Amino acid sequence: MTAPQQANPAASKRKLPPGALKAYIASLTGTSLEYYDFAIYSVASALVFPKVFFPGNDEFVGLLLSFSAFAVGYLARPIGGVIFGRLGDKIGRKHVLVVTLMLIGVATVLIGALPGYATLGVAAPIILVLLRLAQGIGVGGEWGGAVLLSSEFGDARRRGFWSSAAQIGPPAGNLMANGVLALLAATLSNEDFLSWGWRVAFLASALLVVFGLLIRLKLEETPVFKAIQAHGEQPKAPIKEVFTKEPRALVAAALSRVCPDVLYALFTVFVAVYATKQLGMTTGNVLGAILIGSAFQIFLIPAAGALTDRFNRRLVYGIAAVGTAVYIPLFFLMIEGKSVVMLTLGVVIGLAFHAFMYGPQAAYITEQFPARLRYAGSSLAYTLAGVIGGAVAPLIFTALYAASGNWVLIAGYLAVASTVTIIGLALGRNPQTEEEERLLQDTHA
Repeated sequence: MTAPQQANPAASKRKLPPGALKAYIASLTGTSLEYYDFAIYSVASALVFPKVFFPGNDEFVGLLLSFSAFAVGYLARPIGGVIFGRLGDKIGRKHVLVVTLMLIGVATVLIGALPGYATLGVAAPIILVLLRLAQGIGVGGEWGGAVLLSSEFGDARRRGFWSSAAQIGPPAGNLMANGVLALLAATLSNEDFLSWGWRVAFLASALLVVFGLLIRLKLEETPVFKAIQAHGEQPKAPIKEVFTKEPRALVAAALSRVCPDVLYALFTVFVAVYATKQLGMTTGNVLGAILIGSAFQIFLIPAAGALTDRFNRRLVYGIAAVGTAVYIPLFFLMIEGKSVVMLTLGVVIGLAFHAFMYGPQAAYITEQFPARLRYAGSSLAYTLAGVIGGAVAPLIFTALYAASGNWVLIAGYLAVASTVTIIGLALGRNPQTEEEERLLQDTHA
C-alpha cells in the first residue's frame, strides 16, 4: 500500500485519443447539472421540506421525516446501478448517460411544481418521495458512466486525473445549487422563500438539462467499449458476474466510499441544521460557508486525483481518511464561539479532506474491476455504499444529536466511517492497465 506507482515514460508521452478533452468536459458538465438537481434537494430537505411537506408540532420529527425522504434517493441508487450498470456494459456508455440525465431532470422539475401538504395533504409527501426515488435511480446509473466516459478516453496511467471529471460534478452542482438558494434566501423574505422562492431553483434545472443533453448527444462511444465490442467481450450477465467473480473487488470498492459519503453529508446537510439550531446562525451564513467550501473543492478534487497518479492512490486516500477522524472534533471546537469566519474555515477544511478522498475515488473504484465489467461493478459499489453511507448519515446525525445534545457521538460516528474506508482500501488493489492496453492495441493492430 505504500509503494509508489511506476510511471511509463513512453506511455505518458503518447498523444491522447481524439475526443478526450471533449469527453472530460461532457463528464464534468453532465454530472454538475445532475448533482445540481440532487444538491438543491439536499439543502431543501434540511431547510424547507420539514415546513412545506412534513409540518407538525415536533420540529425534530419533521426534520427526521424530511431526511427520511432524502435517504430514499440513496436507497434507490442501487436500483439505478443494477439497471443502468447492466446496460452500460452491454450497449455502451453514451446512450445510458442520456437517459439518466433526462430522468433526474424531469423528476427535479416536477418537485419544483409539487404543491405542499397544505394543498394536497398526505399525497404531497408521498409524491415527493416517489420523485426522489426517480432522482436516486438516475444518479445510481449516472456516476459509473460519467467516470468511464472521461477515463476511457484519457490515458489509463493518468486515470486519477481523468476520472476526477465526474467527481467535480457534485461540488460544482452543490456550488450552483447553494448559490441559487443563497441568492433567493438573501433577496426574499422567509415567508416568500418558503412559499415559492425555493421552487425557482428546482424549475431552473429544465434549462440546465437541455444544455447537458446537447453536449452528450454529440459524444462518441468510448474507445475502450468499442474495443470490447470489437472483441465480442460484452458480458451476457454483468451483474451476476460481478457478484460471482469479483466479490472482493466489490467489497473493497464499496467500503472505500463510506467515509467520503458520511463526511459530505455532515458538511453539506447536517451542518445547516447544527449551525442554525444550536449556534443561532442564519441560513445565509451556512449556505455561504458551503458555497466557499465547494468552490475550493472544484480545484482540489482534480489536484488530488492527479496526485494519486504520481503516488500510491490507496496511501493518499487512506491518509485523508485518518485525517478526517482526527479533524471532526477540532471542527466542532472551532465553531463553538459562533463565529461565521470559523464556521466558513471549518467547512472549507472539512470539504478539503473530502476532496482528497473523493478526487481519487472514481479511479480507485473503477480500477478494481476488469474493463468488460467496469460499468456494472463500479455502479454497484458506488450505489450500495451510498445506502450505508450517505443515505442514513443525516438521519444518524440528527438522532445522535437529539439523544446527546452535543457533537461527541457524531465525531465517533465519523471515526467509525473512517475505519470502514481504511479496511476497504486495504482489501483493494493498485492500478492495472495491461488489460485495457491489450484491448486497444489489438483493435488498432
